[in-house]
Amino acid sequence: MKTVHIIGVPLDLGGNRRGTDMGPSAFRIAGLGEQLAKLGLRVVDKGDVPSPIPERKAFGDPHKRYVKDIARVCQRLFQTSLASFSEGAMPIVLGGDHSLGAASVAAASAHLRKQNKPLGLIWVDAHGDMNNPGSSESGNVHGMPLAALLGTGPAELAHFAGPAPAVQPRHTVLVGIRNLDEIEKKIVRASKVHVFTMKEIDRLGIAEVMSRAIAIASKGTGGFHVSYDLDACDPTVAPGVGTPVKGGLSYREAHVVMETVAESGLLTSFDLVEVNPTLDIKNTTAELGTELALSALGKSIL
Repeated sequence: MKTVHIIGVPLDLGGNRRGTDMGPSAFRIAGLGEQLAKLGLRVVDKGDVPSPIPERKAFGDPHKRYVKDIARVCQRLFQTSLASFSEGAMPIVLGGDHSLGAASVAAASAHLRKQNKPLGLIWVDAHGDMNNPGSSESGNVHGMPLAALLGTGPAELAHFAGPAPAVQPRHTVLVGIRNLDEIEKKIVRASKVHVFTMKEIDRLGIAEVMSRAIAIASKGTGGFHVSYDLDACDPTVAPGVGTPVKGGLSYREAHVVMETVAESGLLTSFDLVEVNPTLDIKNTTAELGTELALSALGKSIL
C-alpha cells in the first residue's frame, strides 16, 4: 500500500492579499484525506507547518518582503518533507502561497541526490515565479521561488538542498504561463528553462504539451515534482486564488495535466498552492485541487 503524507503550510507572507493561510484547511474540509484513502492509499495527515501571520511581523527588506520569516517556514517544511521521503512516503504539500515551493522542491531534490539522481520539475502556473529581489516590482516573495530553486533568487531560499541549485533549467518545465512582466520575460528567456504558454496549449493541445513536458522533466532524472498553482486554471473554474488571470486551463485541461502525470509513474511529490478561501465560492477551488490530487495519484475515469 502506497503511503502519502499530507503536509499543510498556512503561509501567507509571500503575496499581497491575505487568505492563503486558510488554504490547507479548505483542502481538508473538501475531504482530501478521506478521498485519497478511498483510492487504496495509506494517508497520514502530518498537520500544519507553523507559519506566522504578517500582522505580527515586520516585512523587512522591501525588495523581498518577509523573506526571513518565509525562510524559517520553508526550513521547517524542508525537514518535514525530507522526513516523509525517508519514511517511504510521498509528501503532498498544501498551501499557502507559492513561496513554499522553494522548500518542497528542494526536499525532493535532496532525496534524489542521495541516489545520485537529479530532480525534474513541472511548474504549473499562470506566472513564472522567476523574479528576484532586483527585478521584482512588488517585492512579493511568492513571485520568486522558482528563481531560488534555480539558484538566482533570494539567497535565503536558495540552498535548502545544498550549495548547488535544487533543479537545473534543462530539467525544468513551466506549463500554463500567461502573465509575465517585461523584465521577467527576459529572465525566463535567458534561463533556458522550457516554457509552454497557454498559446502553446491552445495550439498543440494539453495532451501533447504534457507529453513533451514529462519527457523533458524525466530525461536523465530520478523522477519529477509537480508544483501546481491553482491560478494556472481559468478563474471560471478556480475563482479562489489571489492572482487570477483570464484565459487559463479549463476544468478538463487541469485534470489532463495530473492524469498524464499519474500515467507516467514518475511523480515524486507535488504541491497544490495559492488557494484563498476568502476569495472563493463555496470552496470550489479547494474542491478542484482535491480532485486534481486524486487524478495525480491514479484515479481514473474508467
